[in-house]
Amino acid sequence: MSPLVIEGLRKRFGQGASAREVVAGLDLRLSPGECFALLGPNGAGKTTTLRCALGLTTPSAGRIQLCGRPVPREARAARERVGVVPQMDNLDPDFTCAENLRIYGRYFGLGDAALEARIPDLLAFASLEGKADTKVPALSGGMKRRLTLARALVNQPELLVLDEPTTGLDPQARHLIWERLRRLASEGTTVLLTTHFMDEAERLASRLAIMDAGRILATGTPREVIAAHIEPQVVEVFGDWRGQGAPAWAAAHAQGVCRRFEVSGETAFCYAEDPAPLLAHLAGEPDLRYLHRPANLEDVFLKLTGRELRD
Repeated sequence: MSPLVIEGLRKRFGQGASAREVVAGLDLRLSPGECFALLGPNGAGKTTTLRCALGLTTPSAGRIQLCGRPVPREARAARERVGVVPQMDNLDPDFTCAENLRIYGRYFGLGDAALEARIPDLLAFASLEGKADTKVPALSGGMKRRLTLARALVNQPELLVLDEPTTGLDPQARHLIWERLRRLASEGTTVLLTTHFMDEAERLASRLAIMDAGRILATGTPREVIAAHIEPQVVEVFGDWRGQGAPAWAAAHAQGVCRRFEVSGETAFCYAEDPAPLLAHLAGEPDLRYLHRPANLEDVFLKLTGRELRD
């Protein structure tokens, strides 16, 4: 059974002419034990989709089934099988690490004996074995994030939902959380995450969806999405060109030596099936510099959602 099924989800805010639809007929079905990444720029509708799925926001239309129960009608019962890591840590600063886990576990009706047996394993999972009696303000940002992840697992959830789980963390903390999430998925926990880090989605997700304006634009494995929506080779061109920048070079020459190009700031992004003609041309432009690489998920994301800044 799928831990989350969403069909025809719509959510509108406001009434009449001022109404704004932020989720527009979204369909989503997760497979047990997979890690699914939901990607999109700010305002794409990701957080609203998660809130509707968890029964925290009432949808305008559509059907949601969470852990086998209809939402929002049976949302409270469904959430007993779900763990949530919010975008911002909301640990209780007055309590120690162990107390945060203990009190949260009681919300799920777990008894003291079960909690005392489970807390050491949760702290070990988060690499916080020596911090059981440490209060939250004394923890680093990475430790707080790991404790929030451990807290979300106190009820041994069928589905773990994470909203931008590694934002603001240093590389060491990010890699540790990635390793823990991969372990959870390998043990059968279904993981649903939103992230702005495309490398995070490529590393973790068995499947993903890119959404914007409340709609799914692409879905599949990371490799499938890249292959379906972007040329396989990218050459980033920057530097001087005849007293001008790379955008001026691109306007004059890029169309003749690559399949497609985009300009962002002082860089021209050239996309090609075969980059050989472009690289040969650039060899004769000593003032230009370039980076040749395979296409990645960020290239697809920017192609589908645009390069303009979102607030």
